[in-house]
Amino acid sequence: MLELTKKYEVAKAQSIEFMRKGNISAYFDALLEMNRYKRLIVSIAAN
Repeated sequence: MLELTKKYEVAKAQSIEFMRKGNISAYFDALLEMNRYKRLIVSIAAN
């Protein structure tokens, strides 16, 4: 769980950086990665 949280935070920081630089495709990829980690965190917490 801790590892997933760290990966989520890294993806969040990357998405913010991509947004600042105007790299839209990388920004959306980082958002999708964040969404994947968030779903995993929620599913683990539910079990």
